[in-house]
Formats: sequence, structure tokens, C-alpha cells
Amino acid sequence: MPERIETERLILRCPRPGDGPTMNEAERETRAELRPWMPWAHTEKTLDDSEAYCRRMQARYLLREDLAMFIFERDVMGREGRFLGGTGLHRIDWTLRGFEIGYWRRTGCGAQGYVTEAVRALARFAFDRLAARRVEIRTDDANSASWKLAERAGFTLEALLRGDSLTPFGEVRSTRVYARVRGIEEPLGYSVAK
Repeated sequence: MPERIETERLILRCPRPGDGPTMNEAERETRAELRPWMPWAHTEKTLDDSEAYCRRMQARYLLREDLAMFIFERDVMGREGRFLGGTGLHRIDWTLRGFEIGYWRRTGCGAQGYVTEAVRALARFAFDRLAARRVEIRTDDANSASWKLAERAGFTLEALLRGDSLTPFGEVRSTRVYARVRGIEEPLGYSVAK
């Protein structure tokens, strides 16, 4: 299982030991922005918590249970630059070959297309390397930035699940389900490091 995907501007790779401080800094910076949408943004993590998370997610990646990835800027030499956020393939069904893409971006990194580029690359990776039949994005109907990103990334709205979830504050919300299905998605470039 390749642990790294590259695009023209980005490097996506699975978490690894030593990433805790970098992830912790980005989460602290972004917590207020993510709080309405992400339950994990309500708990302030220590550096040890973040490091343990990175190690746990690397293990789950290697076991193919959850394919969490961090998003980094790619410098002109092809090296990792600034930490931009997280993404990954979650809720994996290896029998169906179905995956759900999740994503978040660091405050101050918006309106540059980084996460759209990451989602496109991850979808292409799922179809080309993991033989995906279906890749979904589920987003809160009230989170227009998130569902607009799904649309920009080439996903099609399939359903609005009305009143199906609660926010971290206990408010009833609806979920938009976007999908790309094998044979329908347009070509999207990426490269996988060996």
C-alpha cells in the first residue's frame, strides 16, 4: 500500500511517528473554525495525544483499516512544506470496494484549491490503485464550503438525508451524500511514490 500521493502542488501521506507536534499546531490554529462540524475539534489535545493519534493512524493505515493522510505543500524540490490539513479514505468496505473521503484544512490555507486538489487525487488513487467501485463524501447540509468543495472535486449529489444527524451541539441537521462511481469520474492526475 503506497503511503504517499503527489500532485503538482501537494504531498499526501499517512501519519507517522514525529508528526504529532505539527498536527497539534494546525488543529489548535483551526479548532474554532472546525468546531461546528467536527466533533474531535471540541477536545483540546496535548502534544502526547497528537503523537499517539499519529502512531495509531499509521498502524491503522498499514492494517488497511483507515487510510488517514496529511496534506502538505510540495516545494519545488518535491519535499514536504507547510502542513495544510488532513484527508483520508474512511468507512472502508473492502468487499464492495467503497470508501468515504473526509477532509479538513488549516485556517489560513483556504481559497487556494489545496483541499479540492487533494480530494481529486485521493479519489483517483482509490479508483486506480484500490479498485474502488464507489467513493463518497458526506457533509453537513449547513456546511456550504464543504459541499461546494465536493462539487468542485467532481462528486455528484445523490441524496439529502433529512434530519439524520446531530451537531456537536445537539442540533438536528441533514447530511448531503455525494459520490463518484467507477466509470463516471473524469481523469484526475496524481503520482504515487514508491
